[in-house]
Amino acid sequence: MDKDFFIIRRMKQGDEAAVDDFVKLYYGEIYKYCYYKLNDKWLAEDITQDTFTRFFGHFNNYIHKGKAKNYLYVIAGNLCKNQYKKHKEESIDLMEEQLTNSKVEQDELTLKEGIMQEISRLSEDFKEVVLLHYFQNLKLREIAEILDIKLSLVKYRLSEGKKFLKNSMDKEDFYE
Repeated sequence: MDKDFFIIRRMKQGDEAAVDDFVKLYYGEIYKYCYYKLNDKWLAEDITQDTFTRFFGHFNNYIHKGKAKNYLYVIAGNLCKNQYKKHKEESIDLMEEQLTNSKVEQDELTLKEGIMQEISRLSEDFKEVVLLHYFQNLKLREIAEILDIKLSLVKYRLSEGKKFLKNSMDKEDFYE
């Protein structure tokens, strides 16, 4: 049996220490995922807290069928998408400004910032797969489960995302 099974069973029995254990177990991963998607420390913290609040808000109806972590990623992903929709116009304006200034700022950016900037240029579908695979170290099957898509589509999006990033990074001379 998986580790989630025992923690969830303890939580269902009213063990508050198990709730703390569960949050400690997954908070860091969910926060990192939200941060990479939103690129805002405070907003990522809010969305991470909202993720756990929603999880526990529906906990009485939760039936453990697999990994609770995947369910948390689904909740966090949906909350990030909602946040993105709320601020879509602001994000578009900011991205256009960043792209305009990117050549001037490129010398000042670290390699990681440059990579994150290029990832932000990916479409949401491709960005989601790249972030889950490379920054959350999830297996392709797990990503397919979280996004509720076929494994072949995950492989395609990852492959195309890597091609886009390689081409854009080669053009910008990131490796110098």
